[in-house]
Amino acid sequence: MLRFLADQNFNAIIVRGLRRRNPGCDIVMIQDTEADGAKDPEVLRWAARESRVLLTHDRATMPAFAYSRATGGEPMPGVVVVDGRLGVGSAMDDILLIAECMSAEEIHGRVLFVPL
Repeated sequence: MLRFLADQNFNAIIVRGLRRRNPGCDIVMIQDTEADGAKDPEVLRWAARESRVLLTHDRATMPAFAYSRATGGEPMPGVVVVDGRLGVGSAMDDILLIAECMSAEEIHGRVLFVPL
């Protein structure tokens, strides 16, 4: 199963729900790391160093930084951009589907948008 990093403004209710629905879901919140408060490029660097797929609601800037890393030959384990208007249950369903059906190799270098 994929390992995740929830960025600074990611909905904590979704994180708690993912942990409840699937206790094996490996998800860390950026606030619980030394990268708390870091800018987008540093968050992606930390996620890459820790081999974690980034969960974000930031459609405006995070995809561009992620694509820049991937096209620049830097490691980018993947980003899942979750629409902030999506219901919590639907967001959890799609994230768990990604976690259970995609390998780290399949999502590496990609940006996925939820809803799928």
